[in-house]
Amino acid sequence: MKDDELAIWSSLLISVLVITANGRYENSNVKQDWWETAVFYQIYPRSFMDSDGDGIGDLNGITSRLEYLKELGVDATWLSPIFKSPMNDFGYDVSDYYTIQPEYGSMEDFEQLLKKATDLNIKVVLDFVINHSSNESDWFIKSANRDEYYSDWYIWENGHMNDKGQRSPPNNWISVFRKSAWTYMPSRDQYYLHQFGSGQPDFNFRNPVVVDEMKSAIKFWLEKGVAGMRINAVNYLFEIDKDSYGGRYPNEPLTGKPGLGPDDYGYLEHIYTKDQEETYEMVSQLRDIFDAITIRDNMTRVMMTEANTNVKNAVKYYGGGVHAGSQIPFNYALVDDLSKDSDARDFKFVIDHWLTYKPLHAHANWMTGNHDKSRVASRFRTELVDAFNMLVLLLPGIAFTYMGEEIGMVNGFVPWSETKDPQACNTDDPVNFIDVSRDPVRTPFQWSNGKNAGFSTNDITWLPVAEGFEHLNVAAQRSAVRSHYQVYRTLTSLRLRPAFRLGKYESLALNNDVFAFKRWYNDDTYIVVINVGRTYHVVNLTVFDLVFGQLEVEASSVLSSRTYSDNVPASYLDLAGDEALVLRMQV
Repeated sequence: MKDDELAIWSSLLISVLVITANGRYENSNVKQDWWETAVFYQIYPRSFMDSDGDGIGDLNGITSRLEYLKELGVDATWLSPIFKSPMNDFGYDVSDYYTIQPEYGSMEDFEQLLKKATDLNIKVVLDFVINHSSNESDWFIKSANRDEYYSDWYIWENGHMNDKGQRSPPNNWISVFRKSAWTYMPSRDQYYLHQFGSGQPDFNFRNPVVVDEMKSAIKFWLEKGVAGMRINAVNYLFEIDKDSYGGRYPNEPLTGKPGLGPDDYGYLEHIYTKDQEETYEMVSQLRDIFDAITIRDNMTRVMMTEANTNVKNAVKYYGGGVHAGSQIPFNYALVDDLSKDSDARDFKFVIDHWLTYKPLHAHANWMTGNHDKSRVASRFRTELVDAFNMLVLLLPGIAFTYMGEEIGMVNGFVPWSETKDPQACNTDDPVNFIDVSRDPVRTPFQWSNGKNAGFSTNDITWLPVAEGFEHLNVAAQRSAVRSHYQVYRTLTSLRLRPAFRLGKYESLALNNDVFAFKRWYNDDTYIVVINVGRTYHVVNLTVFDLVFGQLEVEASSVLSSRTYSDNVPASYLDLAGDEALVLRMQV
């Protein structure tokens, strides 16, 4: 057989194995890469654990708590930015991509974290801010002074004089953080573009030197030993090519949404500043770096991409044809598309929507929040914490948990006087700032009922600890017979079973309040049933094909009257409001 024929047959065989593995493959020891069914745990380093008593979390604090991740059943931790930064946006404004932020520790501290994580078989993934740097970086300062090498590293544009003889920005583009996306730089007598804060100037990704520098920085950390990178705000990398518009960037059209003014991001339709086609080719180029080191070291380096966009754009990041994309384009369906008013039909729709649009053999991923998004207990209600953890951990694909969701942490209250988030500060509104502030989901992690919830020995923490930590903390839930923490650990154990690693999926909205899904592999069948309403219901689970007889409880939400090994009839299951169960069919 010729080499090209052999390659074709090998490819077909692999495809068959993958297809079968998603269904009823007879060998439950199907080989899967480490990331394909991983539980990722996001840590916001500033708020996780303070080891040196300065009120700010750090790397040594994370290292000291890695055993906690292990006992949770976590496979990898993703760290929000740890690179050197003036901290105007708390690490999302990088001034040096090759140095650790001193508040968090040293390179030696990071290497020690990596070593201990490796010993515990926990992978470490870093957040990589690629769209922009800090305006305090050497690169930007040199660009602002027209240094020949760095002059074209950022997006610079001339302004114009308005009718009143005042200097005005080049066009109407608005920052995600509100107000103009352009800031005037006297040293250069030009405006620079920043799609986020004014301290976060956008790189010029049409400059190949910039692209090479970003690739070098990614390679540096992958070679340092990290298992992957989350490429942040990737869909903002390119703006429209102004050469197509006579050498000037055009205005973006108005959305016409009521109640919004010209300083609000939602005032404009962002057709020129995000989701440009060049972005997908750039992602493919970046993926080549991950793959090259994967091949060299025989250990997969995973590429994640974060793009707050619609599902059709998001799934493009998987790549296609000869171009590999991201292994994990983030899926915000459970975050952005569900609310307190959502019913079981909405749950089914948003989950199945993503599964329908993603490429057939690509891996789905699920999350309920992150450092920018309100926690489940606050966005919905505490009674649904276990239900959402069941979704994240037992739906087909990869799971992401933001620190604290495993114990049902709630948003803290951070008053205007203590607000740190630039997105909130930029509202200039001491009353309504809370509507956009991200500080409440970044309050310190609640370890115990001790001082500052066990987070820090300092009298003051960088953000105040949320109220109620005396009762809502890891120590209390560890020692309790029933708690969100105990449910979470049960779910990560269940997740290891073939039905959840390899099995098929089917879902139903049994009525307006009850959502259920079936996972099965060979003869091992599970039903996850969730009452997202507050009303008692009786449901018939035999509407699922081949579900009958008695079902055994494998996991139950904290307030459920059911416990492990209880039996319930498939044809007549009474569910209390907010009750969630994982049931196994008895054979």
